[in-house]
Amino acid sequence: MFERFTQELREVVTRAQDEAAALGHDFLGTEHLLLGVAARDDGILASLGADHAALSRAVAAEYPVGLDADALASIGIDLDAVRRSVEESFGPGALFGRRGRARHVPFCPRAKRALERSLREAVALRQRQIGREHLLLALASDGESGAARALMRCGTSPEAVRAATLAALRDAA
Repeated sequence: MFERFTQELREVVTRAQDEAAALGHDFLGTEHLLLGVAARDDGILASLGADHAALSRAVAAEYPVGLDADALASIGIDLDAVRRSVEESFGPGALFGRRGRARHVPFCPRAKRALERSLREAVALRQRQIGREHLLLALASDGESGAARALMRCGTSPEAVRAATLAALRDAA
């Protein structure tokens, strides 16, 4: 299956690993895959109010680790700005002492199923390669996942993402 991934989708999965590590998570879930897609989004997610920054905040709120962003904000410290600055200087995960740790974060079962479903999405659309859009369709198909919860926190729904993604694929054809 992985040999059918486009280079762009491979980069999305790598970015998802980085996102999980940067958030201090010891797992890679559907929400991290969604962040990986959002980092390379061509406007589908952003047009629905779920750009990378908004999704990142939603995921961090769902799975807080280490520092309390709200408590820091109450005294005038922007945790996202601090995290970006530290990571620019020292690499992903440095704020939480994880920069020496291997980049690989294990996939949770739901994330594995999303990757498998992306193959089925590509096959259903009669496409040979599995791309970012197929993963986005797969993520939008599981309304109980961390990705779905992140989308809903951003004010959109998995159904809206699925419809917008299918429309974008039709327009591209």
